[in-house]
Amino acid sequence: MFDVTEIRTDFPILTRQVYGRPLVYLDNAATTQKPLAVIKAITDAYSTINANVHRGVHRLSQEATNLHEAARETVRHFLGANSTAEILFTRGTTESLNLLATSFGEAFCHEGDEIIVSEMEHHSNIVPWQLLQQRRGIVLRVIPITDDGRLDIEAFKRLLNERTRLVSVTHVSNVLGTVNPVKEIVRIAHDHVVPVALDGAQAVPHIPINVQELDCDFYAFSAHKVYGPTGVGVLYGKERWLEQMPPYQGGGEMIGHVRFSGTTWNELPYKFEAGTPDYIGTIATARALDYVEDLGLSAIASHEHALARRALDGLRAIPRIHIYGGELSSVISFNLDGVHPADVGTLLDHLGIAVRTGHHCAQPLMERLGIPGTVRISFALYNTEDDVDAFLAALQRVATML
Repeated sequence: MFDVTEIRTDFPILTRQVYGRPLVYLDNAATTQKPLAVIKAITDAYSTINANVHRGVHRLSQEATNLHEAARETVRHFLGANSTAEILFTRGTTESLNLLATSFGEAFCHEGDEIIVSEMEHHSNIVPWQLLQQRRGIVLRVIPITDDGRLDIEAFKRLLNERTRLVSVTHVSNVLGTVNPVKEIVRIAHDHVVPVALDGAQAVPHIPINVQELDCDFYAFSAHKVYGPTGVGVLYGKERWLEQMPPYQGGGEMIGHVRFSGTTWNELPYKFEAGTPDYIGTIATARALDYVEDLGLSAIASHEHALARRALDGLRAIPRIHIYGGELSSVISFNLDGVHPADVGTLLDHLGIAVRTGHHCAQPLMERLGIPGTVRISFALYNTEDDVDAFLAALQRVATML
């Protein structure tokens, strides 16, 4: 049984008030709240085993190393990867995609080569490729979206050619909530012998992921969006690609031997992990993934979809509401006609409702939609029907005021 009332007791922040009202937190696509198990994992690690990992011979270092590498195994299992050598720890999805753009670009991209992204991408999956464009003279090609907020697959097929080096698209849109047909995208790209990278930041908290079933070549996500700590991310990469890619940064840990005559690199995955890792964060990340798996992603998805259905039905009953996308998912974006989204968000905040407003780091998508931004609500496993009803009542009040 998915007992959301019991689950909420694991999240102490949900008991606080904002402006004298109970907090209704609907900004989960930006970051999720942390359960006591994750908070405790951080406190316990700092209190009992805090020591730099890997090369230390003393007991604390060995214990910290074991937990850090056990966390890598937890991530491997969570993603269904073949080996822990394919699991790179980063600071988040943004750094994962920057690592990919830099190292993959260095190894495989030359002037005139093409990278395909989509019109609905987060800036983290646009700007790193533009930086590569400046360094290497590559061409950035863009998959358009349809009027109902889906990728135009036929247009995507036409973009692929002999100069295409990589397709990099989001698994789930952080604005529209669109769940892209990534298995089909991977199959089409692989038919042209083109690898595929997926931005999984908005998918991992809500959808069971198996990278081997998807057959994607790279997959990135952030711990803080799946109930883990900030500052920790993951880049999965097929071993055959990672072996050919040069290091992203230089320093300790990523080296084999350093000499002034030349330096050799460490084995995977350490070749891409220069410096001291956030081993406290990786330990807490593993606990967050365990927490999600204990509840079951299918049960979480069913719960969140029920909330989204309730919210969509309520939004459609409010005059002057324009919904963007509208696919049943954990993310819903909308506007109140004639009102700036920031004004809506500010008034909702004073009624205790935490939402996100603005362009959501997706300005090209906003340009396509012809708007400056949206109001976005996003659900997590601890949200309730009461949260939805409180939000709808507050929004109705705001709409009347404005």
